[in-house]
Amino acid sequence: MIYFVKFIYQTFILPPGIFIVALLLITIYAFRKKSRVWPVFLSLAIFLYLSSIPLVSDRIIHTMEKRYTPPVEARGDVIIMLGGGATSDTPGVNGPGHLSGYAANRLLTCAQLYRKLEVPIIISGGSVEGVTGSDAVVGRRILMGLGVPEDKIITESESRNTTENANLTKDVLNRYSFKSPILVTSAFHMHRSVIQFEKMNIDVIPYPTDYQTNLKTHFILNDLVPNAEALSKINLTVKEYLGILVSKWY
Repeated sequence: MIYFVKFIYQTFILPPGIFIVALLLITIYAFRKKSRVWPVFLSLAIFLYLSSIPLVSDRIIHTMEKRYTPPVEARGDVIIMLGGGATSDTPGVNGPGHLSGYAANRLLTCAQLYRKLEVPIIISGGSVEGVTGSDAVVGRRILMGLGVPEDKIITESESRNTTENANLTKDVLNRYSFKSPILVTSAFHMHRSVIQFEKMNIDVIPYPTDYQTNLKTHFILNDLVPNAEALSKINLTVKEYLGILVSKWY
């Protein structure tokens, strides 16, 4: 019973389901009124539905996530973590600030790699417009709380996007004479990141993490139920494809 109730409110009450239902109701109303606009509303409903079901979103974001796989034995002289968002004043265990889900997963992978390699970690990511928290500042504090020595953490807290991540991290690599950097970022974001680092003539070892879907997909009925998470995956993928296109100029 509880699963049926969950299905009802997840499909028909929570966004985006409620918007799909609204568009369908408008379509029916317009059709009964013999209005010529009903195909427009029906098309919008179908488009929104397809954009918000896991059956579509998982396969679309997988086109990005499958491009790189972590090396079986990662070897390098430094680990680079790209920021993914942070808050500045939320209460944390070791001080104010939290990393977003994307950034937190990246940080966890960096901590795990550090345990294996014991090489320095560069955290690249600053505050955007002075509103968000700095990944570098918050991430440094969290890593220290996890037992990573302070002298093994290098912060780059000025970058606001992937282009600046690569550009400003290059200065850090040159300053410390690092030659073999391991790049850690979300799997969906890795391809665009590698492009930006290549533009800076930096040969990185890609180590994707923070996967948004399984590598092997298996169909279940819930794949046909619209949800906001699926819509978010579509948004992430479109953003990355646009970023790759724009990276030719920026």
